[in-house]
Amino acid sequence: MSQSPPPAADALERALLRRVAAGDRRAFESLYAAYFTRLARFLRRLTPREELNEEAINDTFWVVWSKGGEFRGDSTVSTWIMGIAYRCALKALRRCGAAGEELSADWPDPAPQPQQAQELSDWIGAGLRHLPADQRITIELAYFMGHSCEEIARIMECPVGTVKARMFHARVKLRNLLPDLGGSNQWGGHESVG
Repeated sequence: MSQSPPPAADALERALLRRVAAGDRRAFESLYAAYFTRLARFLRRLTPREELNEEAINDTFWVVWSKGGEFRGDSTVSTWIMGIAYRCALKALRRCGAAGEELSADWPDPAPQPQQAQELSDWIGAGLRHLPADQRITIELAYFMGHSCEEIARIMECPVGTVKARMFHARVKLRNLLPDLGGSNQWGGHESVG
């Protein structure tokens, strides 16, 4: 399930992070360029409010710049940065009183898809919108961003067992919701003969 960066990519990011810790602005710009779009896409799942997402991204990179030397290497750089972004976003949501806000329904897809693939994507997106925030983010991190359960636990600062439980409950809810959301004659359902 995990699509973590290959060892060479993580080694490159670790080298960049060491340079950032030493005050190298070009290394910081490289990390920023590598992560900005990924973080923006991820944070849109937490809230559709662009100003909060921008604040969380800025706060994330401030932490990367100021605390890069404190990275212990217990995870990949990707997991470390995603965890910072997740916590910064939650903090921004709490600060503006939007902590209970529903996750964004806007899941932009950068590449055009054939009709059926787009319908499937919309159908799954509709199902995901019915999940509680913690389950939805867990599914997002696992299936759309390729993080392992261990990485998700680090990002969300919870035990691996909690991640697995969230995934289990989310899959059960989706299994029960998706047939109703898809209609009776979509996605393998039975057409009624009239």
